[in-house]
Amino acid sequence: MWYLYLILSYFIILLIFNFLRAKKVKSQEDFMVAGRSLNVYVMVFTLICTWIGSGTFIAGAEYAAKAGWSSLWLPAGAWVGILIIYFLAAKIRTFGQYTIGDILEVRYGNFARIFGAIALIISFTAIVSYQFRAGGYILNVITDGKVSVGEGQFLAALFVILFTAAAGMLAVAYTDLPNGIIILLSTILATPFVVAAAGGWHHIKTILPPENFAIINSQFGAHPLLKAGSYFLATLLLLLGVQSMYQKFYSAKTPKDAKKAVSLWIVGTIIVETVVIVIAVFASAKFWDKIQLFKATGGKEGIDPASIILVAAKTMVPPVIGVLLLGAATAVVISTGMNYLLSPTTNIMRDIYQKFINPNATQKKMVILQKLWVIILGIVAYLLATKMTSVLEMSYFAYTIYGVAITPALIAALAWKRATKAGGLASIIVGTTVAIFLKASGYIWPSIMRPLNNPNGDPWGIPIIYPAAILSILSLIVVSYLTPPPSEEELKPLFNNKKK
Repeated sequence: MWYLYLILSYFIILLIFNFLRAKKVKSQEDFMVAGRSLNVYVMVFTLICTWIGSGTFIAGAEYAAKAGWSSLWLPAGAWVGILIIYFLAAKIRTFGQYTIGDILEVRYGNFARIFGAIALIISFTAIVSYQFRAGGYILNVITDGKVSVGEGQFLAALFVILFTAAAGMLAVAYTDLPNGIIILLSTILATPFVVAAAGGWHHIKTILPPENFAIINSQFGAHPLLKAGSYFLATLLLLLGVQSMYQKFYSAKTPKDAKKAVSLWIVGTIIVETVVIVIAVFASAKFWDKIQLFKATGGKEGIDPASIILVAAKTMVPPVIGVLLLGAATAVVISTGMNYLLSPTTNIMRDIYQKFINPNATQKKMVILQKLWVIILGIVAYLLATKMTSVLEMSYFAYTIYGVAITPALIAALAWKRATKAGGLASIIVGTTVAIFLKASGYIWPSIMRPLNNPNGDPWGIPIIYPAAILSILSLIVVSYLTPPPSEEELKPLFNNKKK
């Protein structure tokens, strides 16, 4: 239990600092974008924490334990996405608003802002919920079952809601700074110990099945190549459009700081996500028999592959590094939960309340109401977490629906002058509708799923991101060319009124 006491003590200290920091919050700009005051170094670590979450330490590690090196397809999409974002970061900061809804409205009108906000609130609440679920799972494993998953979920939810409600972006960014340092340091330090404890490269090749060393694992689904590509696309599209990241750009001191932070962010993200997979693969070889026993007994015995990073931290590294790695696993849950809880409440206040209900709301009222919405959405996410069965499946679907609903229209708004209001709105609506319909079809008509009758499979074996993304992008292009192009005045906020 001493692991738990150390980790809880750390978060209590952070909580105290965040309540002290809350005194600095005087306006919605302070709460939503930290008064646009973040320097490069704070930006780098808060961007790392925006992206590195339970999707890496739990879902990604589980995938690596099952599928081996081909699980790199999952984070690789994010790496490409960060590289693309590098060329847009300065423009995003120059635009300098609060939400992606501000961008969507400028290019596509009020309806696009509303539909975009709805899609974001749904997907981000789902992401927060599986952070809570992962937090409960982590605390359960750390304490050898003394803290139940349900109790752990409650503790994770409590810290995330309190941290976020205390000071908004000021709390998020400055909590991410020590958390990001711990995440980067612990994963790098733990890797050589885990590799040595597993017996090295040649030894794990004698234990793990050959497909775990393949570029595309045969376990990837009915059509392995398509499934691998779908993981790549899901992370790519999510990262290109994820509002939590855009809020960080809005929070930077200058456009130059935002762009420089992205160049360092990609390095940190590649390092963390790669070494987490290295740890998961080598640890899975060490405990391969127990992982297979878990599968054979339906989870009654053995080791759950989703816990492989936690098991490695407790058994394969020195205690000092182990507690850092366990702390990192817990920190990513808290940090990511805070990032994804703040974003949808910003949409509610900025895109719905301030835009359509009370445009003249005072700054004090805006801050108080957003804190209330942090608590409300946090409770909704917690209730959703209590019904969840798989972090991996929930994260994949949340990535998909957001990526196909928001990202095509958002990137076009920033980079394609020919995109029209009707085209952007069509893309958002079609992407959302198709993704939800195809996901629901697995429950309505289970016989179409591959693997057969598996609601977590894919309709006819085709990952839903392909038809959803294709139809979303086609809607954007076709409808844009069928409607009059935007005027120079409409393009001015994002393209400086330059000639097309």
